[in-house]
Order: sequence, then structure tokens, then C-alpha cells
Amino acid sequence: MSQQTARRGGATWALVITSVAGFMAALDNLVVTTALPSIRKDLGGALDDLEWTVSAYTLTFAVLLMFGAALGDRFGRRRLFLVGLSVFTGASAAAAMAPGIDSLIAARAVQGVGAAIMMPLTLTLLTAAVPAARRGMAYGIWGAVNGLAVASGPLIGGSLTEHVSWHWIFWLNVPLGLALLPLARLRLAESHGAGARLDIPGTLLASGGLFGIVYGLVRGPADGWTSPVVLTGLLAGAALLTAFVLHGIRAKNPMLPMRLFRSRAFAGINAASLLMFLGMFGSIFLLSQYMQGVLGYSPTEAGLRMLPWTGMPMLVAPIAGYLSDRVGGRPVVATGLFLQAVGLAYYAVVVAADVSYAEQLPALIISGIGMSLYFAPASKLVMSSVRPHEQGIASGANNALREVGGALGIAVMSSIFSAQGGYETAKTFVDGLRPALVVGSAMVALAGVAVLLIPSARRAARSETVAEGPVPALTPAPALETASH
Repeated sequence: MSQQTARRGGATWALVITSVAGFMAALDNLVVTTALPSIRKDLGGALDDLEWTVSAYTLTFAVLLMFGAALGDRFGRRRLFLVGLSVFTGASAAAAMAPGIDSLIAARAVQGVGAAIMMPLTLTLLTAAVPAARRGMAYGIWGAVNGLAVASGPLIGGSLTEHVSWHWIFWLNVPLGLALLPLARLRLAESHGAGARLDIPGTLLASGGLFGIVYGLVRGPADGWTSPVVLTGLLAGAALLTAFVLHGIRAKNPMLPMRLFRSRAFAGINAASLLMFLGMFGSIFLLSQYMQGVLGYSPTEAGLRMLPWTGMPMLVAPIAGYLSDRVGGRPVVATGLFLQAVGLAYYAVVVAADVSYAEQLPALIISGIGMSLYFAPASKLVMSSVRPHEQGIASGANNALREVGGALGIAVMSSIFSAQGGYETAKTFVDGLRPALVVGSAMVALAGVAVLLIPSARRAARSETVAEGPVPALTPAPALETASH
């Protein structure tokens, strides 16, 4: 439960401030993708450098997401929101002024830290400010704004890159952040969470393990899979993640209690989320470069042509929610994942150095519809897979695993791309892209299988979801809305 103190502003201000902050954090997931060719041209760097330009943000965001929520619960949500927003804004300016690819990657990592502190607190602050009777509408507006950020990310990134400079995809955050800081200080009420605990060992184990795995996957194609650096990264990462799992089993109040995975529903939907984002993010990362580097589209044209995929949730998500209420979330999510797998497989078949946009369009539409059917029903499955007092930590875990899936997807699919092709010619790019898309399709199809293994709602109602033992929620139940991010 949150204890609100010193109410300073109304629900409208809270909705505006948290929605804009959420938009900034969500936008930075995909806004970079259409700018990658221009960044590579200006700052240099190989494929692995471009991977880190995206993954440095998603990885730090993922591993610190639940820790950031716990910090806010303990030390004050408004106070930590201001800290996260300040870090994010400052890192955005540093990224815009980066003189080289290494400094850009470092700034992106710090951006992820700021977003991990800021993003999970947007909903808890909104919940504290909005009366219970109006929260449904407030959450809907917040989620729609975040969905708009995801949908428009490639287009905004492409337009700014083409008509101004790629630096402005980062400068854009600075005036927004500077305007929000005094507003948040004056208009948001402070609140705390009861019994908030910080799992520093768990955070360090998860961060180190994921960094080691991703680092090994990124460096493998360039250094060789048997090189000491790559093997050390992969083995050390695996060891640290194993220790993280053991910590989650044995610790009294771990960041992610492993007992939650005893529930087939919780394990299934989280496996599906990780695999879906693995296939989706890895594909968008390569396809945005393919559209510009091989097909010759401008950054703006590439962003517009991606909209049938990235923008489709704005149209189909309400239908997905309706279907989920009528027939249950499991069949809707599974159908969406299999459709997205079909879309990626179709793309792999038609991809060529001179393919027309008309030939690509069915793949983009099918993938977009599939992604749209996944988001809202998947959030519902996450929340129904645990007891009410565990919904906050379940939502945080699911969002963290999605971000981890995105970072892994870029690393895995880029490794496949490098092994089979490269940037040398249009033909070599296509030779690498095609098998990468096949793997992406297979990962999303496996996500669909994982969802089918979830017990039906009727069967789940007859059995206990998880083992006994209360866990204090890090964020309130409405945190499921971050799925749109």
C-alpha cells in the first residue's frame, strides 16, 4: 500500500507528467533503429558497435527496472522519479554530443539507468494522484501515449535523421526533460511503498550475468567463438545467471522469487514474452538497415514503411482486448504470436536486393497484426498468473524479461547475420538477413508454443497459482500497463 503525503497537484498534472515521461523512455527503444546507418557513417564502428548502441539502453533498463521501483518505494517515488528523469535527460544530452561511437554507447547505457528508475514510478505516481473511479481512463491514456511512442519511434528517428541530424533523436529529450523536472517537483505528490526491500546482490548477479552473455554474443562473430574474451563472457555470464537463480530460490526477499515459476501460467507467458521480443527486436534492428542500405529508402521513407508493423497496435489492440474478454487471453496471444512468426517467415522468403515495397507489405501487415494481438492479452495473462499481492513484482519481472529478450535478439540475430553475410554488398546483406529472419520467426513460433502450454482459465481456477508465502509488491497492479512499452 502507498501512503501519500503532501498532495501538491491534481490528477490532470500527474497524467500529463507521467505520460510524457513514459513517452520519452518508450520512444528511445526504437527511435535509434532508423538512424543507425547515419550514425555508422558519422561515427564509424562495426556491426557490434551498432548492436551496443541499441542494447546498452535495453540491457541497463531491463536489469535495473525492478530495482528502480524498489528504490522509489523506499526513498520516495517523486524523489526517485526526479533522479531518474535528471539522469535520463543528462544522458540524452551526452548522447547527442557524443564525439565517437564508444561515448555514444556509454551515454545510452546511462540513459537506460535513468529510464529504469523513472519508468516504473510513472504508474505508481499516477495511481497516487488519480481517484480510483477514474484510474481506468487514466491508465488507458497513459498506455496509449506509450504505444504511440513505440509506433512512431522509427518514423520520428528517420525524420529527424534525414531533415535535421541524428543527434536530434537525443536532443529531443532534453527540452522535454527540463520542462518536466520543475513540474514534477511542484505538481506531483510524494508517496512511499510499505516494506520496500532492496535486493542488491540479486541486481548485481542479474546485471553481470546478462552483460556477460550479451557481450559474448556480440563479440563472437568478430573475435571468434573460441576466443578467450568471448568464452569468458559467455561462461561467466552463465555462471552469474545460475547464481541469480539460486539466489532467487534461497534468499528471503529476492528481486525475482523463483517460486513464481512453479506456476505454468507465469513460466509460460514469461518465456513467450522473452522469445517474442527476441524475434521482434532483432528483426526490426536488421530490417531498418536493410530498407536504407540495400533498398535505398531515406530514413523517413524507411520509418514510414515500417508503420504497418510498428503502428498496427494502435488499430488492432482494442479488438485484441475485446477478443481476450470474450474467449480468453491464451488463444488470442497464441494466434498473435503465430501470425507474427508467419510474417517474419514470409519476409525471409521475399527478401531480395531489389524487392518492391508491395511485396514486403503483406509481411509487415501480418507481423503488425500478430504483435497487436499479443500486447494487451499478454498483460492480462501475466496478472492472472499470480496472486493479487504479487502482481506488482510479476509485472516488473515480465517487463524486464521483455527488455532482456530485445537485447538478446539483437545480439543473436546479428551474430547469424555476420556469420552468413555482411555489409559489403546488397547481396551479402540479404544473404545474412534471410537466415536471421528465419531464426526470428522460429523464436516467435516457440513463444506461441509456450503460450499453448499455459493451463486454460478454467483449469487454472481449480489449482493454486503459486506456492504459499506473501511477497510485497514493488509496484501496484496497474503496472501491467507498461506492457505497451
